[in-house]
Amino acid sequence: MNRTLIALLAMAAAPVMAQNVATVNGKAIPNAKLEAAVQQYSAQSRQPDSPELRAAIKKELIAREVLLQEAMKQGVGMRPEVQGELDKARTQIMVNMMMRDFLKKNAVTDAEIQKEYDTAKASQGGKEYRARHILVETEKEATDLIAKLKAGGKFEELVKGTKDTGSAANGGDLGWSAPGSYVPEFSQAMVALKPGEMTPAPVKSQFGYHIIRLEEVRDAQFPPLEEVKDQVAEAVKQRKLITFRDNLMSKAVVK
Repeated sequence: MNRTLIALLAMAAAPVMAQNVATVNGKAIPNAKLEAAVQQYSAQSRQPDSPELRAAIKKELIAREVLLQEAMKQGVGMRPEVQGELDKARTQIMVNMMMRDFLKKNAVTDAEIQKEYDTAKASQGGKEYRARHILVETEKEATDLIAKLKAGGKFEELVKGTKDTGSAANGGDLGWSAPGSYVPEFSQAMVALKPGEMTPAPVKSQFGYHIIRLEEVRDAQFPPLEEVKDQVAEAVKQRKLITFRDNLMSKAVVK
């Protein structure tokens, strides 16, 4: 065979070889698989594409192929439990791709984001309350503690070791919240107080008996849309997916 023909054959084969990143025991790993892995990893980790990253991912792809070939050699793929897992994975992938296609066709708009934001802001209410509480198991415990507080005992000291360990560690401070954040019995007792006042009698709820002291009241605070736009968009997206699923469910014939 003359040299010219050999060179032509080598040139023709070069593009084919370039399509594969490696060959493991005769099984080719397509370069497209490397490109997809690099893009996915870069997007998730925000690490830029680089020769070092590509080398690491190439090594991982080769290792996976070696392990896959060994698993197939051992007949792992024929086990019933493996077949079941593969079927579940196939189902999930197909559903995810369908959902992704749906969101591409029904992208979240700025108008939808604004509406969701306005609705959430309106539900926040007009006022926020900062209160402290002591939560105990029995009414007698609560009554005894109220007597101690009226006698000059410090709220921040008497709350230590009581039932709500989370707030007890902060002197009973519950931070700023809208009344709707609490169970009705607690909320009603809290909003009836003026700043600095304490409930004169224990307040019973499903959690036990509360002693509540109101610290401050302010107009409800709400972050500007620019700060929470991504979270709001995600909420709209999830609602779209739920509506899509529910519509399909309503049309399905289920026996």
